[in-house]
Amino acid sequence: MKTESLFPFLVWFRLITRDSIKADFLAGLTGAVIVLPQGVAFATIAGLPPEYGLYTAMVTPIIAALFGSSFHLVSGPTTAISIVVFSALSHHASPGTPEFVSLALTLTFLAGVYQLAFGLARLGALVNFVSHTVVIGFTAGAAILIATSQLKHITGIFVPKGESFLHTWGDLYSGMSDLNGYLVVIALVTLVTAFVSKKFAPKFPNLLLGMVVGSVVALYLNDFTADIKLVGEIPARLPPLSMPDFSIATIRMLAPEAFAVALLGLIEAVSISRAVATRSHQRIDSNQEFIGQGMSNIIGSFMSSYAGSGSFTRSGINFEAGAKTPLSAIFSAIALMAIVLLIAPLTAYLPIAAMGGVILLVAYNLIDFHHIAQVLRFSKSESAILLTTFLATLFLELEFAIYLGVLLSLVLFLARTSTPQIPTLSLDVPAGGGKGKLINVDKKPLRQCPQLKIIRVDMSIYFGSINHVQKRIAEIVESEGITHILIVASGINFIDLAGAEALVSEHNRLKRINGSLYFVALKASVYEFAAKSFFIKQIGGDHFYDTKKHAIAAIYARLDKNICENCNSRIFRECR
Repeated sequence: MKTESLFPFLVWFRLITRDSIKADFLAGLTGAVIVLPQGVAFATIAGLPPEYGLYTAMVTPIIAALFGSSFHLVSGPTTAISIVVFSALSHHASPGTPEFVSLALTLTFLAGVYQLAFGLARLGALVNFVSHTVVIGFTAGAAILIATSQLKHITGIFVPKGESFLHTWGDLYSGMSDLNGYLVVIALVTLVTAFVSKKFAPKFPNLLLGMVVGSVVALYLNDFTADIKLVGEIPARLPPLSMPDFSIATIRMLAPEAFAVALLGLIEAVSISRAVATRSHQRIDSNQEFIGQGMSNIIGSFMSSYAGSGSFTRSGINFEAGAKTPLSAIFSAIALMAIVLLIAPLTAYLPIAAMGGVILLVAYNLIDFHHIAQVLRFSKSESAILLTTFLATLFLELEFAIYLGVLLSLVLFLARTSTPQIPTLSLDVPAGGGKGKLINVDKKPLRQCPQLKIIRVDMSIYFGSINHVQKRIAEIVESEGITHILIVASGINFIDLAGAEALVSEHNRLKRINGSLYFVALKASVYEFAAKSFFIKQIGGDHFYDTKKHAIAAIYARLDKNICENCNSRIFRECR
């Protein structure tokens, strides 16, 4: 095993220069200021004390940067992961309690083990089969759940813990008489300040400014109401060591939820790293990204960090700020440590209502209105995935919503690949003579040979698609009476054992009625498999050709010459 595989950071260490260090340091400072309010907000969403969001933003980015593959991905706490953590653990312990924190650490460790195992098993390509629409639908649903969960803090209306989406809205509606206008004002001032500053000063830390203004307003309104609750002082210290609960009962209880967290984290991280890589012209190694995410969560669980993943906001800003290497994410984490040590006591003045306003804005930004509109307008299958995942997120368990979206996207993918295009081809000879080309008869009406059917399979032949291929062959024999069939195999990427066995069966069936199955232009990798699996031997080596010229010449010799004498098509050179 290469040294770079064990220590991938050695690859980008060689790229570090004085200029890159300066660029990464400035990008890291920007990231640290941005993640400060986000870390507090995301921990609140996850049901954890605020400091755990900051601990996660200090530890996770460093490990993920050292062992991942993306130069610009910044890992840490995210909204989607946070709400899944809350949903998974709130059934087992009260949010914010030491027991809840312990379960969160165990959940993080297990998720990291899953991710690391996927990476070591080289399963990074699996993410390619999960539609990005699943993430869009899930995050849109999660955004509404997040906003709903904060309304009780913004309005002051009592909502019992653990209430479902619909019950929460029912409680809010029935408790409108208890609405606290002062809390609403604090939340709105925070939200509007953050929104306006983002619009007119996009490089300014808008969430942080919103919190400061919200806190000042709360100090003024504190003389008029006693219901303004504060977040409380965050400990001014670095992430302390911690220990997940490794009891068999706890692991068995959390293993299914941890799989959902791991899956969502991998989809997020790889999707974001690829999105940024298209702009930075970098090549992403999905397997290495899996390893980086797994390592960051495993190590993070021993350093008071909960499950994290790649952040689209922080990664995008990191790239825009001029980051050159993953050192920017490490600088960001170190700068955050220094900031927390200096200003942590000031969080004692932060009102929960202001935090609710910030989280409302975060939730709003989660909804990708542009892509949702595109999906609903242009693709019925993707729309089904989007709406199913979205509704399942709102009304079912969040882990199940992720599984359902992923499963539906895989089912639709298999459905598409199970019905490959199989156009009929014929030879198009120029008017002045010369070399002809095989053309799709649907695109240009051409005469066809009454004894030889030429078809092209435009997708792989495997267990899912072989039934469709067999039906097409049977249709040619039964409706057109043609028993000699030439398959142009240039579009076939692979043939599995089930596909090979079915094609041998079809060949034998045609052989019994004086016909045959022939193949031309097999790709080298497909031909190699066909030879190893005895597929070529069972059909016969004389039924496989490199060029259409040799194929037609050989097959013509097998045709019924009596039919050829009375044929008016005469499309092949041999016919003339």
